[in-house]
Parts: sequence; structure tokens; C-alpha cells
Amino acid sequence: MTDATIHYLRPTSSHAVSIDPIDQDAVLDVSVEILRDVAGLEGHWKELEARATHSFYLSWLWIGTWLRHLPKGAEPHVLTARELGKIVGLAIVCRRRTWRLGPRSRMRWLLNETGDARFDRLFIEYNGILAERASADAITVACLEVLMQRLRHSDELVLSGIDPSVELAARCAACFTDLVTDVKVADTAPWVDFTEVRRKGGDYRATLGRNTRQAVSRSMRLYAERGSIEYRTMETTSEALAAFDELISFHRSRWGRKGPFANPGFRSFHDDLIAHGVPIGAVRISRTLIGDRTIGILYNFVHQGHVLNYQSGFFYEQDGRLKPGLVSHVLSIEDSLLRGERGYDFLAGPAGHKSRLANAENSMKWIVIGKDSPERRIEAKLRHARRKLRTIATRLGL
Repeated sequence: MTDATIHYLRPTSSHAVSIDPIDQDAVLDVSVEILRDVAGLEGHWKELEARATHSFYLSWLWIGTWLRHLPKGAEPHVLTARELGKIVGLAIVCRRRTWRLGPRSRMRWLLNETGDARFDRLFIEYNGILAERASADAITVACLEVLMQRLRHSDELVLSGIDPSVELAARCAACFTDLVTDVKVADTAPWVDFTEVRRKGGDYRATLGRNTRQAVSRSMRLYAERGSIEYRTMETTSEALAAFDELISFHRSRWGRKGPFANPGFRSFHDDLIAHGVPIGAVRISRTLIGDRTIGILYNFVHQGHVLNYQSGFFYEQDGRLKPGLVSHVLSIEDSLLRGERGYDFLAGPAGHKSRLANAENSMKWIVIGKDSPERRIEAKLRHARRKLRTIATRLGL
């Protein structure tokens, strides 16, 4: 893939992708160019957002903040899809050269990621193409096919944190271009579907399993012996940033220097995101207090009626009956229900509380697409062997 503009014209009358179900003669024009004008892109992105059904991670709040904090060497390009001159699809793709098996280096193209492993620990999920909702699936297929058509030799297209609809679009595009798809990680994002809770009467705690319900009740009873239990949302940016400081302190006391806070760019990125997101209600940071003592802090995103639990920090004690995480999440979920919201998403990744508190789940995958080769087949076998070893180790409790 070069730095030049790439155009892809696909008349829907003679191909499988339908850009407009009404106008069968519509033509999609897709270009990929070096991103030079972030301010100009902002206007186009926000305008398309209003015509798209998209995740929080495809909002300008996340993408714009991410672009302002890109590490050196990220090489961002903007992918733009137009129909009759109107922008109907947008995404950021970055390229990064890597060395793996074999004699040649490999160029990796990453969707809304940089390829810098430390910076990408910001962990994008529900990733994809920002596309006009009326033809979103077709636009996504066409945009991904453009990227795939330009892959050379051992080049790869990396799609992280995608849901089944984007995975299907990617596999369709890979079939068009005779490429192979490797699944690097398959995971789920447990979430609480409030429709189901309300159908059962609206009492969230009553929907929990018996053991979980008892653990929450016991923990709250023990906390109540110390003082009043309060769930408090941070209403101002300064309050939210102060709580985020304490969240980091809790996290480090629990995990040391491991995890996302080892990323030197993590703090500045989230300071920026919080400063822009709290005033518009897209970022919600809350404290759970016992008297005047904070036992839990939740850092959540709010998008189209869904709350996404991005990060958390808790004050753990030696008494295992005290469950600051369970208590904080239950109070947060109940607050979200009272606000009339639609669901509470724990996002992907292992954590025991997620399955205990959720009543539904979304599939999430991290995939790589490229040309078939002996090196790729060897890597796939090694990846499969590592998965089996991890499964065996988990079953043995290692």
C-alpha cells in the first residue's frame, strides 16, 4: 500500500456489495490518504456520526482524543468512502513495519490502532468502519476489500476488537480478494441487558444468582456497620480527575506496575478524554463510599443508552467477605437502570465478577488477514498450541 490516494469504484449492479438498496446504479469511491488535517477530519467525522449507528470507540470523542496522542511513527491514514460525492464511510488506518518468521519484514495495517503494543493497550473494542447506517454492512465490506486488495507479500490487515457483523464483513472481503483470516483472540464481552431486568420486574439484585446475591448482601451489611453506603457520580471535570487519580492508586496497589498504567501515554490520553467527555455526559466516573472512605471507583463510558465499564479501582481488605467490586458495580448498574438506560457492558477480558453480574454477552474477536504462506501457517499452529497450553494450565489451576 502506498501513500497515494487509492480509489475503488464498485457498481452495485454487477457485484455482490449493495451500497444503496434503492439506487442499484450507485458507485462507491473509497480513498486512503495520509492524514494531514485532523481539524478538517473532525467536521466530516461528526457529521457522519449523526447518520451512523456506531460504538463509543468510533465516536469523535475517542478517535479525536486518540489522534491527538498518537506516538511517533504511527503513520495515520484516513480511509474515506464516498457515494455521489457524499462521505458515507470513515476510518483511521495506521501502518507499522514488523519482523516475524521468514526473511522479509512485514507491513501491518491496523484499523483504528497504531501497531505500538504499549500505546494500543488503550484497548479498542467494538471496532469497525464509521458508516452511514442505511448501507453500513455494504460500506464496511467495500472499505475492507479496498485495504485487502493492496496487501503485498506478507503484509497484514489487523482488525482488533470486532463484533460478529464486522467479522462477517471482513470474511466476505477476504473471500473477494483470496486472502486468509486468522483469529488471534476470541473473547466475549459480558453485559447486563436492562430489557431482561425490566421484564422480570426491574429489581436487578433479584435477577442475580443465589451465591452472588448473598455475597453482595453480606458485603453491604458489613460495610453498613462502618457507616452509610453511598454511590456518587463525579459531576465536574476536576472531581472526575481527582477520582481517576485515586483509581490509579488503587489499581497499582493491587497490580503493581502491570497493566495499562505502565503505558506512559495512558494518563495524558485519559486526562484529555475525561476533560472532554465529562461535560457532555459521555464519560461517567463514580465513587462508592462507606462514610467518607472510598472503597471503589468506576471509570465508565456512556453511549447511546449503554454504559461501558472501561476501568476500575477498588480498596481491598484482608476480610474476603468484603466485596468492593461487586458492591460498586451493583450500585452503578442500579443507578443506570434508574436513569432509564439500556444496558451495562463489562467489555472483554477475564474477570470473575463479569459472569456473575451479567445476563448476556457479545462476541469479540481480534483477527489478522493476509496472503497464505508457510510462515503464516506456522504462526497459526504456534498460536493454536499456546491456546491449548493456556487452557490446560487454567484447568490445572497453574
